[in-house]
Amino acid sequence: MTHLPNRRPARGVRPVSTALVPLLAALALAACSDPAGERGSPEAPASATPIAPDTGPPASPPATTGETVGGDGSAIVLNGLTGDEVDSAGLSGELACAFVGEGDQILLHAKGVVASSEPAQGVVKVGDYVERVGAPGGFDGILRGATFAGRGKTVVIEVTGAPIGRGESPPNPATLTYQRADGASRVFNGLWTCGP
Repeated sequence: MTHLPNRRPARGVRPVSTALVPLLAALALAACSDPAGERGSPEAPASATPIAPDTGPPASPPATTGETVGGDGSAIVLNGLTGDEVDSAGLSGELACAFVGEGDQILLHAKGVVASSEPAQGVVKVGDYVERVGAPGGFDGILRGATFAGRGKTVVIEVTGAPIGRGESPPNPATLTYQRADGASRVFNGLWTCGP
């Protein structure tokens, strides 16, 4: 059996306790595997901030009236709804709102129930197709403008001025911004009228 000579540490160097070796190895490993600034603090994990659900691509900047901006380059075409198209949509609700654009065309018609949490329902005519949209909050939720969502689209009604005229349901100047899922958008000027 070979005996190893008793080695002494170099002058000025203190021997490392065998109990500290695992601790030093763990610290070295942690320092190498997590660059500064990438680790969240123990009090606030990285997932502490709520993340909004994915609602599609970010909205394009507002377009000027009549122009389609963004997206794949194809134009957004909204046509006026006929009375038969609105009736055949079978929208439920006791009161309605309509966005009337250029040439007195109804570009969006919606109905909802007063004081209800059920979504208001609406229709728009994209090209030649009547398509459904919905907005939260029933009739009360759409009275002063709303954001309607449907398959591949978002339609934002924004009231831009005081009511015009008097009476039970005077119209308000408003804009309708149609946003397509590919990022295209188009703004229409018109009137938003709600009532019986």
